[in-house]
Amino acid sequence: MNERLPAPGGLALVEALVNTVDLESGRDALDTAEGRAPFGVAERDLADVRELRESLRATCLAHAGHPPHRTVTPLGELLARVPLYVSVDARDGSARLVPAGPGTLAARVAAAVAEALTAGTWQRLKACELPECHWAYYDRSPAGRGRWCSMSVCGARVKMRRYRGKRA
Repeated sequence: MNERLPAPGGLALVEALVNTVDLESGRDALDTAEGRAPFGVAERDLADVRELRESLRATCLAHAGHPPHRTVTPLGELLARVPLYVSVDARDGSARLVPAGPGTLAARVAAAVAEALTAGTWQRLKACELPECHWAYYDRSPAGRGRWCSMSVCGARVKMRRYRGKRA
């Protein structure tokens, strides 16, 4: 649905996870082994992964200035459960947060959020304002005021509804 380029760095993982479900059709890529494979998610972990996904969606909506789409566990609570540590590269002294132990999806998401915070890109990961969409996208607009994942689809739908509403 999204004609935009993927989010930069680790945010691409977050964006892809949020976009595993099509809210309009109800189709969820996590329902299949093929859809779970890119995230390294086992079927037994689906409830936790879906909870994380919807908390991320609510945060992306907040970045765009919209209320949550439903009641969710706050993202901060979910990520607080994830053990990360500071890894310092001995060659150049660069540092980053990395998952402690095996990298669960939640740990990889937490590390991606931390990376995006330091890069100043976290607030630009947003969710489309259209309620039947809420697709995640990375807002590359100069002012950071993007509203829709796709101007040609969701933006056009909103504008047409407004136009028809004025004429009715």
